[in-house]
Amino acid sequence: MNEIQSALDRAAADDSKFVLLSAVGSVFCCGLDFDNFVKHLKYNRKRASVKLVDTIKNFVNAFIEFQKPIIVSVNGPAVGLGASILCLCDVVWANEKAWFQTPYTRFGQSPDGCSTITFPKIMGRAAANEMLINGRKMNAQEACAKGLVSQVFWPETFTQEVMVRIKELTSCNSFALENSKALVRYNMKRELKQANERECEVLKKIWGSAQGMEYMLKYVKNKIDTF
Repeated sequence: MNEIQSALDRAAADDSKFVLLSAVGSVFCCGLDFDNFVKHLKYNRKRASVKLVDTIKNFVNAFIEFQKPIIVSVNGPAVGLGASILCLCDVVWANEKAWFQTPYTRFGQSPDGCSTITFPKIMGRAAANEMLINGRKMNAQEACAKGLVSQVFWPETFTQEVMVRIKELTSCNSFALENSKALVRYNMKRELKQANERECEVLKKIWGSAQGMEYMLKYVKNKIDTF
């Protein structure tokens, strides 16, 4: 998260027109690393939970504040924060094999990435609740139909399709791109920052509690047992 935030800071200051966010391999993003979280939370739960929540809050705010367009190329599964952060970006292209899931409640966590605001606005309350509360998995075509994804491309031609559109964007005027985004986001920024603050406060309470720690330990143990 810190590395991506630093990359966005650098991109904000250079002469680039937009940012392309993608991944190498068959997975886009599996979300937070709970094995690592548990190691930190074990020793000084309240102090570690505050530090971890602040990292997430700053990471999400970096997306909210970024002024240039963020284009996302989702090459595979996007889970948890890896899925919720997509709504803070501007254009999302997905591989047909990609899928999206936010199984927060399964490991005793609450939603993040402003998804409590963006998901209902984009896909409607019922579908948002299925994802955020039930942890329902959504395939690429359904995600596109619901508005989470802009377009879906076949796996065999995915990279080529993305690059064709990237080349089209590079020919656009940077001033027009940045100001177009500013107009679209004008009334949303304050609401997103407030949602991020609320979500992080709840996460802080959960991770700082004995019950929250118990759920995460159970989740990590079950994952290890499964493998």
